[in-house]
Amino acid sequence: MDHENIIDDLLDDLRSLRFGAPVTHVYNPLDYARKPYSQYCRRYGTPPKEIVLVGMNPGPWGMAQTGIPFGEITAVKEWMKIEAPVGQPASAHPKRPVLGFACRRSEVSGRRLWRWAQKTFKTPANFFSRFFVANYCPLQFIESSGRNRTPNQLRGDEKSLLLTACDKALKRTIELLQPRYVIGVGKFAQERAGAAISNPAITVAGITHPSPANPRANRGWDALVRQELRDLGIKF
Repeated sequence: MDHENIIDDLLDDLRSLRFGAPVTHVYNPLDYARKPYSQYCRRYGTPPKEIVLVGMNPGPWGMAQTGIPFGEITAVKEWMKIEAPVGQPASAHPKRPVLGFACRRSEVSGRRLWRWAQKTFKTPANFFSRFFVANYCPLQFIESSGRNRTPNQLRGDEKSLLLTACDKALKRTIELLQPRYVIGVGKFAQERAGAAISNPAITVAGITHPSPANPRANRGWDALVRQELRDLGIKF
C-alpha cells in the first residue's frame, strides 16, 4: 500500500456519490490536480512520520488550485518546489475558476500554515522529516452563489456516505505513515480523526484552524499553534 493506492481507492469510492441542492458544483482536485499531489506525496510523504496534520477539505485558492492540502500557491511553488500541470473540474463554477499555478489569489489559511512551517523548520526537508499534511475530504462543495459549503453542512444521507469513504482513506493513510500524533486542524477534522483511528498508541488531538473566519486565528495564529503543539508534548 502507498499513497497512490489510497488515492485510487478513494477516487473509486467517491465517484458514485451525488450531492443535491444547495450544492451545485463539486471539485475533486485529487482528480484534476493529481500530478502535483502525486509529486507532493512522493517527495514529502515517505513513512514513517511523527505527526500528521489533517485539514477538512480544499479551499478555493489553495488545494482547489494546486492539489496540495492548504496548498497556497507561493508556498507550494517557492518553498516546496512543486509545480505541475493542473486540469479542470468536470463542471466549473464561474466564480470559482481553476487556474492552477497561474492563480493570483492567496489562501489565507494555507499561507499561515506554511509560513509557520517555514519560519519554524526553515526547509521542507526539516519539516517533512517529522510532519505530513493531509486533507480529510478531497472534495470542495460550491453553492450556486459561489459560496463554499463544508462537509459537515451536507445533508444526512450525503454526509454519511462521504464520511465512510473519507474515514477509510484517512485510516489507511495513518496505517501507512505510522505517526505518534494525528492532529486535526479545526474541530471537524479532529472529530473525524477520532472516529477513524482506534490505535491506542496514537494520540489524536486538535489545533486551532488558521482560517480568517476564526477570530482566535486572527490574533496571532503562529504563536497560538506553537503553544498548542507544545502542550501536546511536541517539541521543536
